Amino acid sequence: MHGLSRLGNGNGNARSLASPPSSPRIRHLRGKTSNQGIGERLVFLLFSVVFRRKGVLLLAPLLYIAGMLLFMGSFGFTILDLGHGVDIVYRRAPPGSVYRSPKVFKRLWPMMEADANRRSPNALMEAWKPRVKGMWKPCISTNVSAPGSSSNGFFIIEANGGLNQQRLSICDAVAVAGLLNATLVIPIFHLNSVWRDSSKFGDIFDEDFFIYALSKNVKVVKELPKDVLERYNYNISSIVNLRLKAWSSPAYYLHKVLPQLLRLGAVRVAPFSNRLAHAVPAHIQGLRCLANFEALRFADPIRLLAEQMVNRMVTKSVQSGGNYVSVHLRFEMDMVAFSCCEYDFGEEEKLEMDMARERGWKGKFRRRGRVIRPGANRIDGKCPLTPLEVGMMLRGMGFNNNTLVYVAAGNIYKADKYMAPLRQMFPLLQTKDTLATQEELAPFKGHSSRLAALDYTVCLHSEVFVSTQGGNFPHFLIGHRRYLYKGHAETIKPDKRKLVQLLDKPSIRWDYFKKQLQDMLRHNDAKGVELRKPAASLYTFPMPDCMCKEPDPKPETDPA
Repeated sequence: MHGLSRLGNGNGNARSLASPPSSPRIRHLRGKTSNQGIGERLVFLLFSVVFRRKGVLLLAPLLYIAGMLLFMGSFGFTILDLGHGVDIVYRRAPPGSVYRSPKVFKRLWPMMEADANRRSPNALMEAWKPRVKGMWKPCISTNVSAPGSSSNGFFIIEANGGLNQQRLSICDAVAVAGLLNATLVIPIFHLNSVWRDSSKFGDIFDEDFFIYALSKNVKVVKELPKDVLERYNYNISSIVNLRLKAWSSPAYYLHKVLPQLLRLGAVRVAPFSNRLAHAVPAHIQGLRCLANFEALRFADPIRLLAEQMVNRMVTKSVQSGGNYVSVHLRFEMDMVAFSCCEYDFGEEEKLEMDMARERGWKGKFRRRGRVIRPGANRIDGKCPLTPLEVGMMLRGMGFNNNTLVYVAAGNIYKADKYMAPLRQMFPLLQTKDTLATQEELAPFKGHSSRLAALDYTVCLHSEVFVSTQGGNFPHFLIGHRRYLYKGHAETIKPDKRKLVQLLDKPSIRWDYFKKQLQDMLRHNDAKGVELRKPAASLYTFPMPDCMCKEPDPKPETDPA
């Protein structure tokens, strides 16, 4: 047949060639189209394509599944049929993806108050009563002799980040110095663009005590000797800076770094962060333990004020036997911005967060292909908990409004707005600004690491510690508390994936909410004692590297 015959008679009259009659089944379906939802129409369209184009049959199973998923609303759409052929399609947010906590709080608050008026038992009074069998005690073994005149050279590092990132670098540097039989120079602190703290090592830690505590294992000096400085024109930056890969093994240091150290007499690593593997020989792990748990003591101005703050917390918590709860609240502007999460969904918040991200991480969040998904972040438990959410969690776990709560934090984002409900739930709430006078805090203002050291100490001595966002602060603190308190970390690490689902239900019942939160508390209790796994950090899990298990007490026998 000629090509034109498919188009008609060649005179442009396409209607002169009648089309074959359509199937009665298809005619019936077409007649119902006006009353169908969009999902049904798409499924019908997919199937019609498959049957008309036999070559597409290979994709039929995939098309069928995709069509059914869309039809059932699994892609997050709600389809409303208003009649007269009018369909309205709404985007339905997946459960847990939207910050609805204020609505839930507004509904549950009267029930929280009713619980408080009934004088329900305070969870703080029963938190982790001695139920743990097999206590642990500090037990550090290094078997490393301090180098004297036979030192292989000077090891210089630059520690960056905040207080506990610096702590990590210092402790790993001690371990590397011991491994290389090197003399460690007191670490240099890098001025971080986010933390903006110009403090030096001696402003935060007790230098003399650090040198003394390590003297039997690693030689530490405050500065390079004059003859070494002369070789480099008194400019430390002229010393070779070794670029080390992250999580380097001891073998890497012995084969790559030690020859350089022996040849040059001094080497520098800047920055020195996460440059030593978790898995190292026992005597090197012992140096990490010694540095972190024994040698690193805060400088006297920090330590003395921190001790006063702890005593004030104990005095204020007389109703709970001198016990208090500490919360590490990560809701500063930079943390909210970095998380890429949304809270009030307004233009003001969006603009503030965009500016904060650009100020702290220039261009990182504007790179091509970078997609920000606030809802997905929240579902995945990556969003910082708001003060309101922390308060609801603690009240749900059974901590009543008489509980003394210490909040360790920087400058809370929109503090007047977001801290109000937490204070409403816990009227006895304290921070370093309420616990210490402005005169006492004056020497520390403008130095975030020194202020963080005050928070660290108050949290260290609390009965219960609540971690809300992860990071080096809670990781080091949890390990330090295990080391001090016989291996049992009285710590709450909420399951944020579960929590955001609970807080996404404005109609949730208070008794159900409490049951879920108390189950979460019991789960935290069960995981209080954990041994370090091969890929885990000794600074969080000090057993068994830094601690020994105490023998179970023998039962008393009847002399008769």
